[in-house]
Amino acid sequence: MRIGVLGTGNMADALATHWVRAGHEVVIGGRDAHKAERLAARVGGGARSADLRTAAGSGQVVLAALPFGAGAEVVRELGGVLEGKVLLDCSNPIGAGFRLLTGEGPSAARRLAEAAPGAHVVKAFNLCHEDVWRMRPPVFGTRPLAVPVCGDDGTALALVHGLVRDVGCEPVSGGGLDRAGLLEATAALFIGLWVGEGADAQAMAPPLAFATGPGGREA
Repeated sequence: MRIGVLGTGNMADALATHWVRAGHEVVIGGRDAHKAERLAARVGGGARSADLRTAAGSGQVVLAALPFGAGAEVVRELGGVLEGKVLLDCSNPIGAGFRLLTGEGPSAARRLAEAAPGAHVVKAFNLCHEDVWRMRPPVFGTRPLAVPVCGDDGTALALVHGLVRDVGCEPVSGGGLDRAGLLEATAALFIGLWVGEGADAQAMAPPLAFATGPGGREA
């Protein structure tokens, strides 16, 4: 598969490295040509560097590994280049005090969809620190990391599910793009617990067998 990457930061690095190892063709785009060149060289495996427009045009799937606020602006500037493509959003709109920057407004993913109405936006890869995504693979004990995925287009979701598996994780259907805001809010909550409180967020949820009460009965 051909994958365009918008951005030259840690998430672009971590995910592009997995996808190149899985045999995908990756083009990394950035506003700073030297950063894009350095990242492509570090990722290796034939990854190429380009400007943002060329990277977006090259991919069947385009990863928007951009900070919240910059993402919609960059995507809007690309215009029709993203028409019909899968636009994968991994951003977290989180500010000081682990506050959700979207407030009562649309999610970061929905804002990308509004900026690129012809693209199929999918939300994934936003719940973990970039170093977790660098793991080969992200497996804890014997259990691969589960990655919630939100989107509205079946073909786009299938492609992203495959990319999740290429990272060594298990995709989990998170519903439509209208639920992407829940993923972003979950990230804000979890990061606040992990970083701010030193709490184990996993300890909040019972095992699946008890999710609806003891013995699987409705509580």
